[in-house]
Order: sequence, then C-alpha cells, then structure tokens
Amino acid sequence: MDRGLRLLHLVADAPAGLTVTEAANRLGIGRAAVYRLVGALTGHGMLRRDGDGRLRLGAGVLHLARRAQPLLAEGALPALRRLAEQAGATAHLTVVEGGEGVALAVVEPSWTSFHVAYRTGARHPLERGAAGRAILAGRSGVPDPVSTVGELQPGAYGVAAPVLGVPGLEASVGVVALAPLDADTVGAQVLAAAQSIAAALS
Repeated sequence: MDRGLRLLHLVADAPAGLTVTEAANRLGIGRAAVYRLVGALTGHGMLRRDGDGRLRLGAGVLHLARRAQPLLAEGALPALRRLAEQAGATAHLTVVEGGEGVALAVVEPSWTSFHVAYRTGARHPLERGAAGRAILAGRSGVPDPVSTVGELQPGAYGVAAPVLGVPGLEASVGVVALAPLDADTVGAQVLAAAQSIAAALS
C-alpha cells in the first residue's frame, strides 16, 4: 500500500505524466513491481495510461476528492465563523481543483449591514485574488497573509493566508470586503484561522 500511495503522489506531481521506468527509478523498485502497482491502481480508476503509455491520475482520484470536500468544509467552518465575525467580512476556504482556486466553504458575518456575497463553488485563476495568491505563496513555503484590491471584483478587498501542513491539501483561508481592510489586524486574524484549520484537518 505504501508503494502504491507513493506512486500516486509521484504521478500527481508530474504534470507531463511518468513512464514506468521513471516511476521505478524514483521509487527505487523494479519495473515489474511498478507494473503490478499500475495494474491494481488502474483497476480502481486511480491511474490511467495515456496514448504514449505515460502514467497519469485517473478519474477515481477526483471521485475521492469530491467525497472528501464536505469533510474539509465541515472541519473548517468553526474557524471561518470566528473569522467572519472578527473581521466583519465574508470568510472563505479556497482549495485547488483542476489548476484553479475553488471556494469550498463560505461564511458571511452576522452583524454587518453590507458584505460581499461570495458563492460556494466560485472558481478563479490562482494568479488573481488574495485566495489564489496565498496558495501560490504556500507552495513556496511562505505563510504570510496576502492582500489584493479589485483583482476578482472591482472594489473588493481581500486578505488570505495559505493553509500549510495538511498532507495532500493546497488551500487558503481569507476574507473579502467592500471596504479597505487593516492589513495587520485582519492579516493576523486570517493567519490564526489558517493555523486553526490546519490543526483541525491534520
């Protein structure tokens, strides 16, 4: 099982896919062992072989990810509720799916007269908006909050921080508001929420 999971991680980290030989070399095992792993994982839809014979992730991985998303959202909700009330802004957990950022959970503050309506399931490029930029910063191991203005919606202010330390998860926690946000105060709140969610999901 350990070898099979390691193989899945290797393939997931290889945008161009892997040959059996490459996988065997990286795992430090023989090609025959890799063929056995590929056979089992292909049978469960976790791997597939493209036209060139390269190994790629199969649709079964997406199925598992979709089944896991409600659990992620549920684990994040307490911290998101606290963050929304503290910041007086709409709080969200954003995860990477298909190379984009996807809002997995959204909580609006209860006491504000106006706030941003942010739809669960909304997608955006990782290069635009605080949530996506925080995820990219997290890939480099940078935990600091990221602030943006008007990148996804004119007049919207965002602050987000990456969720780090949860194996297999690329995500960020942030808030979005219609008025400027104090970067220091809200940044600290967002960072605390990201750390709380990481602890809840680890």
